[in-house]
Amino acid sequence: MTNSTSRDIMSQMSVRYRPYFNLSPLFPLVLLFTSVGVAPVRAASVGAPECAAASTAEFLNSRLAFWQQRLNLQDWKLSVSSSHPSDLKPETLGNIHWDKDNKSAVVHVLAVSDYKMACPAALEDMELTVVHELVHLTLSPLRTSATNRTDEEHAVNQISDALLKLERQHRAHETSPVALIQR
Repeated sequence: MTNSTSRDIMSQMSVRYRPYFNLSPLFPLVLLFTSVGVAPVRAASVGAPECAAASTAEFLNSRLAFWQQRLNLQDWKLSVSSSHPSDLKPETLGNIHWDKDNKSAVVHVLAVSDYKMACPAALEDMELTVVHELVHLTLSPLRTSATNRTDEEHAVNQISDALLKLERQHRAHETSPVALIQR
């Protein structure tokens, strides 16, 4: 087939298959109405709590109770509090203040409203902060005036990350279809 023959066929096709009316002025409206139902859904996993203040506090309290037991800190009176960046040291996501004589401590974590990420990721990060601060509390008897804070922070980061990875693997295994069938 020659180029001229090919062009003739194409011109016949464009004439033969032209719509009876022109949709181009309606295209923006069609696009708008068809995209309404395709709006991006918030990156939430099934069962993830909403990031309202009340449900975030409930989530943090439940994770604090879990980790208190896991780290064998049941003899401590622990609480968790959301804090704004102005209440925390610069470039930190939390802290812990404890009274070893009364065995009480308050874990402060960055408030969910101050996170710049999706709700589930913010909650995971807040849980990491809780674990991190509880590891500090667990290791506190080892602290001396000669303790290198950089080395301590590195060790606390490594332990916290390892504990959370193990817990999340355990949770994923418990909720896997195979594990649910085996029950």
